Amino acid sequence: MSTTQIVQNENTVIDARGPRFGAVITTAVLATALATSNLWVIVAQAIVFAIGAIRGPQLTPYAAIFRKVVKPRLKSSVITEDVRPPQFAQSVGLLFALVAILGSLTGISGLFVIAVSFALAAAFLNAAFNFCLGCEVYLLILRLR
Repeated sequence: MSTTQIVQNENTVIDARGPRFGAVITTAVLATALATSNLWVIVAQAIVFAIGAIRGPQLTPYAAIFRKVVKPRLKSSVITEDVRPPQFAQSVGLLFALVAILGSLTGISGLFVIAVSFALAAAFLNAAFNFCLGCEVYLLILRLR
């Protein structure tokens, strides 16, 4: 295993600014999907969510853009966070994207609109206000255990 490969476990931490940057792109993609009702746009976003849910948000294409283009230009110090809450949030996003795909494939346009709208609202909260709804749900579930 190379030293640049990221090994994910319960101790993995990520740059907390990365998921917020990803949320900005996700917001734009989901707004496009909602405005156009385009199945392929939501499928593309579902793939990104699946990568984030399975491998971790630090391995998504949006994270790669953040690492290569945005992060080198940032002057502030790195703030890290546990990968598990954002990874759970990616799983929730994937669930909404899959429901939207199901709605599109079955011709239930209302299901598509509602699912994309919920995902869009969550992504916008993270992008605009740094409030990760999925992360908060993850932490609430931990507290309830």
